[in-house]
Amino acid sequence: MLYDAYELQRSMLAGASAMATFSAGLLQNPANPWSYLGGGSIVASALEVFAHAAAPRGKPAFGLTHTVIDGREVPVHEEIVLQKPFGQLKRFRREGVEGGPRLLIVAPMSGHFATLLRGTVERMLPIADVYITDWRDAKLVPVWEGGFDLDDYIDYLVAFLEAIGPDAGGRGANMLAVCQPSVPCYAATALMCADGNPCRPRTLTMMGGPIDTREAPTAVNTLATERPHAWFEQNAIATVPMTYPGAGRKVYPGFLQLAGFMSMNLGNHMVSHWEMFKHLVQGDGEGAAATKAFYEEYRSVCDMTAEFYLQTVDLVFQTHALPKGEMMHRGRRVDPAAIKDVGLLAIEGERDDISGLGQTKAALTLATSLPEADKRYLMVEGAGHYGIFNGSKWRNRVAPVVDDWMAAHAG
Repeated sequence: MLYDAYELQRSMLAGASAMATFSAGLLQNPANPWSYLGGGSIVASALEVFAHAAAPRGKPAFGLTHTVIDGREVPVHEEIVLQKPFGQLKRFRREGVEGGPRLLIVAPMSGHFATLLRGTVERMLPIADVYITDWRDAKLVPVWEGGFDLDDYIDYLVAFLEAIGPDAGGRGANMLAVCQPSVPCYAATALMCADGNPCRPRTLTMMGGPIDTREAPTAVNTLATERPHAWFEQNAIATVPMTYPGAGRKVYPGFLQLAGFMSMNLGNHMVSHWEMFKHLVQGDGEGAAATKAFYEEYRSVCDMTAEFYLQTVDLVFQTHALPKGEMMHRGRRVDPAAIKDVGLLAIEGERDDISGLGQTKAALTLATSLPEADKRYLMVEGAGHYGIFNGSKWRNRVAPVVDDWMAAHAG
């Protein structure tokens, strides 16, 4: 009933959003004499803010059509390298450009689409051949396609690295994990190293990832540990309604994840919308557009399969299986000591309120067989969770370190 109630509310808000958009346009039309009355611009601005907040959203486009390399504008084309039921491997092919490090960016499966990393991809395009995991909205996957859990996630990562293939030096692509995928990326790396897989990554960069959530627990960690596993099954899982291709599938709805993120920083979100309102009243369309663009992406959410969500809560946040050496993949133990020749880079934000300081750094300690020269840690002062992979801090302070790390392990 939860999902059905949400769909009813979403349909009602969609109509209200369309009406608000129409009314705002009418009040701002210079041909309308009522638009010149006092307070018209204020009412129109308020309606526009409401319309933007209430509008229904689907999967955004990356929209990266070009990049600049050595001062020359280079066209960029999206290609699907490998397609699987719950996700696809996407490549941003730079027309006429060959060589450079190959980089697999692993997007989080945590309620948002891979397009949340548009800024991450854009910054790396001038120097790397970029691939990304483009996860699919679980409510759009028919039930006959089967399930998807943490074991499947790891299998997908191995398949994606093998699809990219080894380079001339007989090694796989560099891998960059943003937040949640740090754990499965680390596990996949350990398993591939144990197997001597030639497609194992040259480097693994983990950014704000919950490798060991016992370190500096945040509100997210507390929520996951103060309630029993059965609570999440009963209160966080819903059934996809009949209006979607994945009807009948058990999922953790994206709208619940969004509500959780919004409530964590409700004051900041209210201030952002107030600033957008003021920009609109003042006629500052450019200032309002920046806030609109952020929330256009932030509110575009997707569902996760119930089995993936519940397994992640259990293994990552409640039992801490990886740092305890108890994580299993299809009956096989994940051994961090198997990582012997992969450059590990752990990046954390000083003000990260999702993955606390030390949670990602723990990955370096766990890799007991890896030489210290192949380990590096970066703490970004003043950066929050999103600042380490998007925005000016990412572009100017984090990305150059990633560039240098890949170059140092180019073989």
